[in-house]
Amino acid sequence: MGEWIEGRQRFDCFPDETVEKRSLTSEDCYIATRKLQKTCFRALCCKGPPPPRPEYDLVCIGLTGSGKTSLLSQLCSENRENIVSTTGFSIKAVPFQNAILNVKELGGADNIRKYWSRYYQGSQGVIFVLDSASSEDDLEIARNELHSALQHPQLCTLPFLILANHQDKPAARSVQEIKKYLELEPLARGKRWILKPCSLDNMEAVKDSFGLLINLLEDSELEPSRI
Repeated sequence: MGEWIEGRQRFDCFPDETVEKRSLTSEDCYIATRKLQKTCFRALCCKGPPPPRPEYDLVCIGLTGSGKTSLLSQLCSENRENIVSTTGFSIKAVPFQNAILNVKELGGADNIRKYWSRYYQGSQGVIFVLDSASSEDDLEIARNELHSALQHPQLCTLPFLILANHQDKPAARSVQEIKKYLELEPLARGKRWILKPCSLDNMEAVKDSFGLLINLLEDSELEPSRI
């Protein structure tokens, strides 16, 4: 039922229209019904399918034990009990609400790292995972590998997401300590990079970090092509 307003009856289903009570006929009811049907049809049927999500090709690197495979598997909702460390390389399609990331993960063993650069071609972004609780020797190796990647001709202009993993371990270094140790400021000045803490215990934070990377990837598409 509607409400009376200065001699007119307003119907709730059409808040922008008023109908004179004395002139309300079967034809008026028919018109009102047709309008309601059209409104409902537009709301339910005329939106169409959502546009396809953009896809980006990324390369994921880091030393063995940094947790690359575990993080990617969790993002893909895979069973943690079936996770096996990557020895060569693997490719995962990691879905997000606004994008799909096709991540090429490269094994981090000594005999594999020298071949990393063979898999860089076609990448649109880089994920570098390090163990924030690793030994000083391993952290130095990770720093050298990151510096090499940041300066590689096929990667140096791409967005970087650097994840300081294993923050849940007692020996984990803070992001501030890692940032200083990796000497990112002088080396990565002018580049697009993100350094974030992470652990498997807080996957929401990991997803937020990937969301920031997706923002950088979207910005990259809007930039004029470099000649």
